[in-house]
Amino acid sequence: MPQNTLPRPICAHCDGFPTVAVTTGQTTPDGDRHTITADCPACRGTGHTTPARAYTRVGR
Repeated sequence: MPQNTLPRPICAHCDGFPTVAVTTGQTTPDGDRHTITADCPACRGTGHTTPARAYTRVGR
């Protein structure tokens, strides 16, 4: 029987759209626009976050 894995939560910073193309405003001689890609710094371009670890209280 296959194991079921739980889906990872979607990144709250980028809403699951981790990489975007941004135009620089310049065009090439043939009319295309120069673009650069930017990754979400919170999820590092994956679109998902890892669940937070459960903290335990130490001591009394």
